[in-house]
Amino acid sequence: MRDLNRRQFMRQGGALLAASVLPACAGAQENWTSGTKPPAFTLPDGTIDCHMHIYDDRFPAAPGTALRPPNATVAQYREVQKRLGVRRNVVVTPSTYGTDNRVTLDAIARFGKDARGVAVVDTSVTDAALRMLDDGGIRAIRFNLSYPGATTVDMLAPLARRIAPLGWHIELVVQGHRLPDLERQLLALPCPLVIDHIAHIPQPEGLTSPAFRTVQKLLGRGNTWITLSGPYVDTKVGAPSFADVAPVAKAFIDMAPERMLWGTDWPHPTEKGTKPDDANLVDAIAGWIGRQEWQRMAFVTNAEKLYGF
Repeated sequence: MRDLNRRQFMRQGGALLAASVLPACAGAQENWTSGTKPPAFTLPDGTIDCHMHIYDDRFPAAPGTALRPPNATVAQYREVQKRLGVRRNVVVTPSTYGTDNRVTLDAIARFGKDARGVAVVDTSVTDAALRMLDDGGIRAIRFNLSYPGATTVDMLAPLARRIAPLGWHIELVVQGHRLPDLERQLLALPCPLVIDHIAHIPQPEGLTSPAFRTVQKLLGRGNTWITLSGPYVDTKVGAPSFADVAPVAKAFIDMAPERMLWGTDWPHPTEKGTKPDDANLVDAIAGWIGRQEWQRMAFVTNAEKLYGF
């Protein structure tokens, strides 16, 4: 079922549109990244970008959503892929679209077999809809608790129970200072948990913060993964070294190299000014990982296992 024709899938239910009948979106001409050079670090063959978004005004934003970036298209992201040397990716439904996952399903259909996706659903989702999402390449659901929106904390447990039989996981983005209050609920989840953006551990507290201690416990449970992405969000030092975020990332890597993932967070929607240099981000994160066998795990094999590539 997971390999069915995705255009056929997108016609099912009447609410989803076939990718083949939707015109290509012109979007902005830039690629939402700084710099033009490739990374100094050569990414391993088969690298998977585990966290990126597509924004497309062919699909309406959900009422009341706060984050509404300009279009960031499949064609633009492909240019970034070429620059970085990446072929495979995971498309994450942004908070902009609420529980409407058409933008992500359309992108997966365009990327083809090299893409998987992360959807946003609430507790009203039907089992049939979950199966349809699975057929369309979805392998997880996202809880974005950083912005008020479609999902709430009280939905974590019931939705986790429903997605566990599908082999999916929960992907969580939340302010780091809130993690201690969520610790008990997160430890009790019956499915894998991915915490995005180096868990948003607050700075300058870093390694001494209660948030860091909570993530230590979660990693020790053996079912939690960390996405090494977006160090620019919480740094007080800034690029290119992100020297305050680096010790946190390195500590997580040392704790569980087999459960580290990498993502670009393209098109860097929270960055309102100059966009980060994606090549610099690759070099910084590869440097934090250090060991060649761990680099291959974080860039390739961990994600292959989790997302079913």
